[in-house]
Amino acid sequence: MIKKTSIILSGVGGQGIITAATLLGKAAMKAGVMVYVSEVHGMAQRGGSVLCTVRMGDVSGALVPSGTADAILSMEPSETLRYLHYVHKKTKIITDITPLIPFTVSVGMDTYPDLKEVYRDIKQHAELYTIDAGAIARDAGALITKNTVMLGALAAAGVLPFTPAILLQTILENIPKKFEEMNKKAFEGGLQALRHE
Repeated sequence: MIKKTSIILSGVGGQGIITAATLLGKAAMKAGVMVYVSEVHGMAQRGGSVLCTVRMGDVSGALVPSGTADAILSMEPSETLRYLHYVHKKTKIITDITPLIPFTVSVGMDTYPDLKEVYRDIKQHAELYTIDAGAIARDAGALITKNTVMLGALAAAGVLPFTPAILLQTILENIPKKFEEMNKKAFEGGLQALRHE
């Protein structure tokens, strides 16, 4: 029996979070691992908060109990703060370093928190890994591959019940052939970025 593995994916609409969660689910199925995937959208399709959960192994549903997440993969640093109730001291939180100012902040309803404070708060609850996913994605050929970069980083974290090769193969099987090389480079960039953290 494969141990329980619970992953939270967070960010805002338009960052490819749902796609990343779907790819994790497909990779688990390819590896013969039981998997449940769920998603919650914010008020806006683009710009609203998005939460996906992926649970693999000996689990009976998609809901992640508080304090049990093995990893949080966050496309936006401050969005991580919403989900700290899911973590424990050994949870691995991987976040892109680039803020995406939510709509409510841009219209003056709130202020974006200082990133140093965001990181300090996260480190009080779990293990933090930061990467410049945008820069790695641009180096791979297109910013749109940022979610592939983040999946590469997650694969390097050692929490998934299957190999990075299975995840990469799943990604490449689910994109147009003309984007394969770009996504392969993005995935490997994320893999190496976390290993060098």
